[in-house]
Amino acid sequence: MTLRDKRILIVEDEPFIALDLACAVEDAGGEPVGPATSVRRALALVGDGGIDGAILDVDLVDGHSVPVLEVLAARGVPVVIHTGIGLPEAARDRFPAVPVHVKPTPALTLVAALAQLLAVSSGT
Repeated sequence: MTLRDKRILIVEDEPFIALDLACAVEDAGGEPVGPATSVRRALALVGDGGIDGAILDVDLVDGHSVPVLEVLAARGVPVVIHTGIGLPEAARDRFPAVPVHVKPTPALTLVAALAQLLAVSSGT
């Protein structure tokens, strides 16, 4: 499992979970971006560009992170969802291939899932 030289957006409003994810991304050779604790901040980080993959919580302080998922999906950026509430039905219908992991899922499991998506998207 490797995220070597990949910039991984972390969208998570629980500080300990966000820290755990950032450490797991770093341990896999990636560069954590964020964590973003709100949809607004996540969209700003995505707008800066250079995001190779993302781990998204759904329920944030200012709403669901579905707008972030929409932007990333339009750019072909692999995403793993990590949520306690599930993905809203309309988003599940639009993004059926996006893996959804229910909290608590170990950070290493999420990073491995994202690394696999990145490997498939890059053809390696």
